[in-house]
Amino acid sequence: MEPHGIVKAFPKVKRQGDRVWKEVPPKKLNVDETVTGHLFDGLSVYLLPAGIGNARCNIFQRQITQNGGQVENSFCPSVTHVIVDDSMDCERALRLLKLDSVPSTVQLVKCSWLGQCITGKTLLSTADYSLLPPDSHLNTHNEEVDEGTHSEDEHPAAAKEIPPPIETNHNDTSEQSSTITDEHKEEDGVSQNDLDRLMNGVDAPAPTSSVAESTLPTKWVCAQSSLTKIENHNKHITDKLEILAKAYTHKGDKWRALGYSKAINALKSYHKPISSYEEACKIQGIGKKMAEKINEIMESGHLRKIDHIGEAVPVLELFNNIWGAGAKTAQLWFQQGFRTLDDVRTKATLSSQQKIGLKHYDDFLDRMSRDEAAAIEKTVKDAAQSLNPGLLAIACGSYRRGKATCGDVDVLITHPDGKSHKGVFGKLLLNLHQSGFLTDDLVSNEENGEQKKYLGVCRLPGPGQRHRRLDIIVVPYNEFACALMYFTGSAHFNRSMRALAKTKRMSLSEHSLNRDVVRQGSQKVCTGVPLPTPTERDIFSHLGIPYREPHERDW
Repeated sequence: MEPHGIVKAFPKVKRQGDRVWKEVPPKKLNVDETVTGHLFDGLSVYLLPAGIGNARCNIFQRQITQNGGQVENSFCPSVTHVIVDDSMDCERALRLLKLDSVPSTVQLVKCSWLGQCITGKTLLSTADYSLLPPDSHLNTHNEEVDEGTHSEDEHPAAAKEIPPPIETNHNDTSEQSSTITDEHKEEDGVSQNDLDRLMNGVDAPAPTSSVAESTLPTKWVCAQSSLTKIENHNKHITDKLEILAKAYTHKGDKWRALGYSKAINALKSYHKPISSYEEACKIQGIGKKMAEKINEIMESGHLRKIDHIGEAVPVLELFNNIWGAGAKTAQLWFQQGFRTLDDVRTKATLSSQQKIGLKHYDDFLDRMSRDEAAAIEKTVKDAAQSLNPGLLAIACGSYRRGKATCGDVDVLITHPDGKSHKGVFGKLLLNLHQSGFLTDDLVSNEENGEQKKYLGVCRLPGPGQRHRRLDIIVVPYNEFACALMYFTGSAHFNRSMRALAKTKRMSLSEHSLNRDVVRQGSQKVCTGVPLPTPTERDIFSHLGIPYREPHERDW
């Protein structure tokens, strides 16, 4: 009879190459033993109690939380690992979980994996402990690590948040606590291994500038004009890869989506059509497995993997396009058997934002003309200046970058005296509500330091006008230049700017550009000193790159 609270493990014989050795039985784990650290950082675990028993579940729960992980009381969209008893089979596990299949972002593994990780104090591969066969999606989490050339520090369990490669036209407020603090995150999400991704290929043209050539990082995206983007010589390949990148994004599999995004960017900036598998392998950002897919497209004009996307992806895309519903929510609805917008409307438990997103579903997906965006900007500007004629109001985003159409409008408001912006936020919203211009509130007051942000819905007066997404951001004047650049975008251009700042021991956000920043790994231990940035040009100057007009930032 085993003492209460002990995890039992059995020795195994393993073979690797010509070497054979016997595993030493792991140290017994007692409920009173304290193991602290970061072993399970980033893991969200659901322990399926059937077969494991309450006593061992309590032990595992304690060890997971003491080592940086999170334990869920039930299966939910945030779960990354479902732990089951070693004797359980996949069919029974799915039946107990009340699922037809396990999402591609979730690992379904035996509890012996967890015991081995704890006793060995190292995060082991789940490959030998998974309930599914080797060709299952759960065991292919690293299938395209090679494709995207991820390194060890980009493992999902340990990596910091990396901005998604494909942007959506809405914010999931149910899965992001704050649009500014999560979606508009400063450079801490840029890992060292992402720096190469935020630079163009070796054949990209160098910009002309008065900045000394020896000091100019010519390959950085932000150092170049988007007008110099070279022709995509491999469009027949990138079009196919973008289908899969989009599919993985909608599935919430950001790691594979990121791998495809890296390859797509590399191919788009390559100076000529790719002619062979060997050539593809030599391009930075493309691994062997991705090169195999590229070769398949070159030889057949098709990619068989696209044929196996399945029913889920178009449905997930449909749900993802609901404002307020992101990848996790879309997957949960799909698992619950929903397949249409009517299913969601009549059967799902919806947040107030999701109800608004459904109500204006078609309007939000329809891109507006520049003239309509300009009229929205003028309406907000006139309302602001009726309160104080000195207020500045500027539409940012794709409108400021000169795009022909816009998905939404972001209007940035400030006052040059540095103080008269205070108290404007509430009065302005009241004014716009009373006029009937604002029709729905998504997030009525989101504070980020001294910045205040409103996310809502507006409609211009007159017949036939559609409901449009509108964000109003009020900022202090000393943050205006950084905020203006940030909310202008593009997202890829912004990430490049933040990554470049990081290489110079600086830190760039929508608030400020700081120098003398001290980091330990990905953590800041000293936030540094803000540099004077009265204009956008000053930001570029501090970073040592030529100024780019908004229409040159459309990467």
